[in-house]
Amino acid sequence: MKKEFTFIDLFAGIGGTRIAFEKAGGMCVFSSENNKWSQETYEANFGERPEGDITKISEKDIPDHDILVGGFPCQPFSLAGVSSKKHMGRPHGFDARTTPTKKNPLGETQGTLFFDIARIIREKRPRAFLLENVKSLKGHDKGNTFRVIKKVLMEDLGYDVHYKIVDASSVVPQHRERIFIVGFRKPMDFEFPKLVDMRPKLVDVLEKRVDPKYTLTDGTWKSLQRHKEKHRAKGNGFGYTVADKNKIANTLSARYWKDGAEILIDQGKKNPRKLTPRECARIMGFSEKYRIVVSDTQAYRQFGNAVVVPVVTEIAKSIVQVVKSNNRRRTIVDYV
Repeated sequence: MKKEFTFIDLFAGIGGTRIAFEKAGGMCVFSSENNKWSQETYEANFGERPEGDITKISEKDIPDHDILVGGFPCQPFSLAGVSSKKHMGRPHGFDARTTPTKKNPLGETQGTLFFDIARIIREKRPRAFLLENVKSLKGHDKGNTFRVIKKVLMEDLGYDVHYKIVDASSVVPQHRERIFIVGFRKPMDFEFPKLVDMRPKLVDVLEKRVDPKYTLTDGTWKSLQRHKEKHRAKGNGFGYTVADKNKIANTLSARYWKDGAEILIDQGKKNPRKLTPRECARIMGFSEKYRIVVSDTQAYRQFGNAVVVPVVTEIAKSIVQVVKSNNRRRTIVDYV
């Protein structure tokens, strides 16, 4: 089957964005993801292993493509990431680095990975791009970070840029706000799609029978309770949350593997439990056919870092519609 357009998948994670753009009629011609466990999951589901560290790949070696998509690392700009890095006296935002190791005592750069996207756009000049990040990117460093990003995309690269913070809670049972940045090589009349409110509930994604291993141990449960009580005494709301099954859940994070504190499921007289990896897949909009081939710990990290597939699918369709419309107008003008 002939595909309508080509795209590349940068900072691909486990391929949620790829699923969306393939549904919109595209063919992926290149992917890059540096985490080996995410590479395993990606390969199991798409039959190909992404290339590794994008900083070591020349933009000239990347295939030509119509659309570039990428969710550059969000930890340097997330509220939780900035807070923890400040507490430890470590840089964040564009200066952020991974945790130092013996092999790499300075850590690897994270925040500057946006500029790898920029150099690829400059070289390949795709017709459009879609970038995704956490909501707090817009306000990071009093807005300076986002101003730099817009300047690079609009002034330095000359793209027509549109952006919006989208909450996925209308299509999945999870409060999850992310910023999406769309750019076109030429000025376009683009609007972000209005998501149909499907009234999702957490209970819709829960499994009927769950392995006891997902139930919190007495030690973990007591620790969470002590932690919450300590913060309650200080007058703040930090701590665990036992979710209301008939409503939407809190945001699933990459740290969920530690104790599941942000989304715990009540089990009556038993200790509450964590979501299973399959339930995490569902709450992110992945289909039942999506293969989970890594440990629970890695699966939690992967889904916590993933995009909500139905949200990106609708945005992808809108981008493709605008690009195709422009192609038709150009053809008519050339013909006349």
